[in-house]
Amino acid sequence: MLIPILVVRDVPEAIAFYTRVLDFALDFTWPEDQPFYAGLRRGEDELHLNLTPGEGRYGHSSTIVLCEDVDAAFASFVARGFRPPLRPESPVHQGPLEQTWGTREVYIDDPSGNTLVFQQRR
Repeated sequence: MLIPILVVRDVPEAIAFYTRVLDFALDFTWPEDQPFYAGLRRGEDELHLNLTPGEGRYGHSSTIVLCEDVDAAFASFVARGFRPPLRPESPVHQGPLEQTWGTREVYIDDPSGNTLVFQQRR
């Protein structure tokens, strides 16, 4: 098992986004009172968050999350309050698209700028 660690600018902000919008569950924080590290789960997937303050030190990661139905996943994120950004140069940020390499994907950026690629393989 691989566990990606995403560098974020604010751990509570990231936890709120991942749990309220992307359907992850909080597994742990450390330390509990002012966390700078957290573990999240979504089904069998695990993801960790690490605080690294300072402009330009966070938000440079991408992680693929395999899912059975990317359209249903995206619809659930929108129902939970996710608003796709207006990025004409990257339509895959605005909704699921068929990719030329045979997957259906949508890109979701967290508040720190890390990208989760929700991917459905054929």
